[in-house]
Amino acid sequence: MMAHSKGVVGPVSEKKTRWAWVLGTWFGAGRMKPGPGTYGSVAAVLIWIGAAHWLLPGRGELAAATALAALAVTLIGIPASTIVARESGREDPGFVVIDEVAGQWIALIAIKPDWKHAALALLLFRLFDIWKPWPIRRLEQLPEGTGIMLDDVAAGVLALLCGLAAARWV
Repeated sequence: MMAHSKGVVGPVSEKKTRWAWVLGTWFGAGRMKPGPGTYGSVAAVLIWIGAAHWLLPGRGELAAATALAALAVTLIGIPASTIVARESGREDPGFVVIDEVAGQWIALIAIKPDWKHAALALLLFRLFDIWKPWPIRRLEQLPEGTGIMLDDVAAGVLALLCGLAAARWV
């Protein structure tokens, strides 16, 4: 059975499934220190800002594309993070940051596409991702990649709701 909270759960595998490690670490952002989760979130914000300003001029299109991207990353992230966790011998490796990408994009779904609102979404998401208020903390108890991904998805939803409320005054 797996240990709790980023604990070692078994022997480290010599085999590494390349696609899972590339996506799980979000193209290496998860290898940056300190705070790999923050680097993953910042990478997600930078991609979103780029899409907002160069690819999708309409807010409706941006919201739809962001929601679809978050869903796709979540669905890909579950097996990718499961594989990386198994191959690294860790329950929830800190260098797996695809979960932060999914959660951060959820936090950005309906946010005004400017730096001020993106920074607010980033701060709120990181707050809820680190703090993990109820019921977010319970979701990380789900097995393998499902738990790795869904606690950040929930943190993203909470950050989105708080960001939308706060955006009325920002």
